[in-house]
This record gives sequence, structure tokens and C-alpha cells, in this order.
Amino acid sequence: MTTIGIDPGISGAIAWIRYGKVLKLEDMPTVAKSTGKGLQVDAHGLAKLMAGNGSCRVVVEAVSAMPGQGVTSMFSFGKSAGIIEGILAAYEIPYSFVRPQAWKKEFGLTGKIKDASRGLCLREHPEVADRLTRKKDNGRADAILIARYGTVKQRVWS
Repeated sequence: MTTIGIDPGISGAIAWIRYGKVLKLEDMPTVAKSTGKGLQVDAHGLAKLMAGNGSCRVVVEAVSAMPGQGVTSMFSFGKSAGIIEGILAAYEIPYSFVRPQAWKKEFGLTGKIKDASRGLCLREHPEVADRLTRKKDNGRADAILIARYGTVKQRVWS
């Protein structure tokens, strides 16, 4: 079975894994906000990516408010998470949430710098090394590891 890992948010990504190999790796689709500055998750673009994935299982990083973040950015982050959950539910794709602390502990990344996940994926997934060349590609690496976590732990899917 294919497992999909989703790192939510504007700089997040989506990774499809099967038999330990990354089949597909996409940045989170975004569009300009209709009001204000910046970007937001493109619900239509995400729906197109998720269409036809009903036989897959999905692991989404569980996001929550973080101290020190502004109200606007937290609202935007929460909206992104809601869009993701809504699309998965609408397509009846089984999904589960994992806290960042859990998947990072699984891969020995607890307390490491943010870029450590990218370094791990560069070593263990040469099939996508060309997609992980920049520091800002850590969202892609996180999505890969979130999918791997779901595969390794074989979570109960709701």
C-alpha cells in the first residue's frame, strides 16, 4: 500500500512512498491570498493532487499553535490544516495524525537542527536527491519522513 506523508503549511510538501521508495514528491500547492499579502494553501490544487488516492493511507503532521507566533500566521496555519483534513475526508482517504516529536524521535532527529531531516533523506533516498538540494527543501524531507513514519508504525487508520 502507498503511504502519503503531508507536511502542512505554505512551505510544506506531500510525499508518496511505497516499498521504501519515494514515488512522488510535490510541494504544497499555493495561491496568493485573496485578501492581504502572502500565500495560502490552494485547496483546488491540493484536491487535484489527492484525487484518486483512495487506496492509499495518509499521515499528516499534527500542527498546533506555537508560542510567539502571531495571530494572523496561526490562523493561516490552522486554515491550511483544515483544508488538508477536509479534502482527505471528502475523498474518503484514510488518514492519521502524528505529532512532530513522535516522527522526529523515530528517526533520531529530536533536538537536531531543522535541516537534519533533509540530510537524512539525501542519504536514504537517492531517488529524490535532486529534489532536496536546497535548505528550503526541508519541507519535502519532512513529508518523506512523515510518510515513512506511517509505514514503519503501521498506524490504525481512521
